[in-house]
Amino acid sequence: MTELVHTRADLAAARAAAPGRTAVVMTMGALHEGHRQLMREARKRADYVIVTVFVNPLQFGPNEDYDRYPRTLEADVEACTAEQVDLVFAPDRAEMYPGGTPSVTLNAGPTGEILEGASRPGHFAGMLTVVAKLLLLTRAELAFFGEKDYQQLALIKRMVQDLEIGVEIVGVPTVREPDGLALSSRNRYLTAEQRQAALALSQALREGALQNEPARVLEAAGKILEDETGVHVDYLALTDPLLGPAPTAGPARLLVAAKVGTTRLIDNVPLHLGAPA
Repeated sequence: MTELVHTRADLAAARAAAPGRTAVVMTMGALHEGHRQLMREARKRADYVIVTVFVNPLQFGPNEDYDRYPRTLEADVEACTAEQVDLVFAPDRAEMYPGGTPSVTLNAGPTGEILEGASRPGHFAGMLTVVAKLLLLTRAELAFFGEKDYQQLALIKRMVQDLEIGVEIVGVPTVREPDGLALSSRNRYLTAEQRQAALALSQALREGALQNEPARVLEAAGKILEDETGVHVDYLALTDPLLGPAPTAGPARLLVAAKVGTTRLIDNVPLHLGAPA
C-alpha cells in the first residue's frame, strides 16, 4: 500500500527508514499513463520509489492556468498504488514555501530564455527552484522525467551538473495515445474537435523527422501546422540535443508549441540529420 504524507517531517521520517536506492518522480498530479511509465522505470531501478504531487505556483505566469490546473489527489494515489510506489509526498503551498514566495530562486541561464522560456518568462526559474527543493527533501539517488517536457529535462540535467547535485537524472521517452497525441494533463481541457486539431502537432513532428536536411525538416513540419486552422503555433524549432543551433548532420531535436483553443500544448521528437546513422 502506498503511503501518503503531506509534511516534510513525515517525508523525512519515511525517507530515513527507506531501504536501498531511492528514486523520485516529480509531478503536478492529474496523473496519466505518461506519469505511470515514469513510475515503472523508477521501480525497475530503485528499491524505494517516491512520487511528489505539487502544483507549483512559481512556474505559472499571471495569465496561465494555475487555479484551474486539475487536482485529483485521491485518483493519483490510486494510480501510484497500482504502480507499487512506496510513498506519495503531497505538500501544500505553505509546506513547500513556509517563508512565502522565495526571494532566492534559480536562474535558468540562456537555455531558459528560449522556446518555452521566451513564451513563459520566469517559468524555468520556478521549475528549477521546486525541483532543487524536492531533490534536497527526498534525497533521492535517481530522478525520472519525461522527454515530452524536453527543455525542462535539459535544464534539470544542466542544473544537476553545474551545481554538483549528486543525483542521476533519467529521461524517459514520450508516451503517446494510439493516434500519436502526446499524453498531457492539459489534454483534458480539449473538446473533441480541438483534440482532433491537436493531432497536427505530432503529425508535423513525424513528417519533419522523415527529412534529413534542416530546411526540409522545418518546411515539412510547418506545412502541416499551417494547414490546421485550429492550431496557433507559438514556435517550431530545430535544435541540437542540448537545444543549441541545429547541426547540418547528426542528432537533433524538433520541438513545437501551440495553442489549441485556450490550451497550450508542447511536443518534440528526436531525429537524425544528414546521411542515415
